[in-house]
Amino acid sequence: MNLQGNRLTWLGHSTFRIETAEGKTVYVDPWVMENPLCPQGEKDVKKADLLLCTHGHFDHIADAVKIAKQHKSTVVGIFELCMWTKKKGVETIAPMNKGGTQTVDGVKITMVHADHSCGIMEDDGSIVYGGEAVGYVLELPGGVKLYHAGDTAVFGDMAIIRELYAPEIVLLPIGDHFTMGPREAAYACKLLQPKYVIPMHYGTFPPLVGRPVHLRSLLGVGGPEVVEMQAGQTVG
Repeated sequence: MNLQGNRLTWLGHSTFRIETAEGKTVYVDPWVMENPLCPQGEKDVKKADLLLCTHGHFDHIADAVKIAKQHKSTVVGIFELCMWTKKKGVETIAPMNKGGTQTVDGVKITMVHADHSCGIMEDDGSIVYGGEAVGYVLELPGGVKLYHAGDTAVFGDMAIIRELYAPEIVLLPIGDHFTMGPREAAYACKLLQPKYVIPMHYGTFPPLVGRPVHLRSLLGVGGPEVVEMQAGQTVG
């Protein structure tokens, strides 16, 4: 898998760090400090230029505000979620909405649909609206196209994502229960037709029973290569 000088690290669950060929550090769904799969040495974030948030559930944004304040990061998300982070003290936001594209820190970001809920739990236990859940198609320096699906069920318009953006690397949830499982992820691969699929959002909590071996067996010969990353592993 040639990432054209970019580096991708899985930090467990749906959290990834991308170090671009131009020297920028991007976190997608920044949940590290209480993430049980995140290696201890990765819980203290050293650099974060850009934070991409797919939706407002705790296991995707729990550390977004703290990291953004500490590192002066730009937070990208759907409008309502970005405005919530600004209310919490984040200085720099780059809100957008589904179908839109913007370039931040040399990364071309397109926000696409995800089929999931989105509510942000406040400190007092109340839940506020956080906009809709989303996914992102990222074009990294060198032209590499990567799709982080966020938390989602499979949906037929993944075929449109393929036709419009043609991501060669897709990051798909496979845990089941709160997202699609391996069966649905395999169908998503038929719609997306990537070269590589990286499973995520599994093994963190007991209900998330899907595993990469299940996905690999369903894809069979001729499907995309399943890249089973270990938490803390870097590719590229």
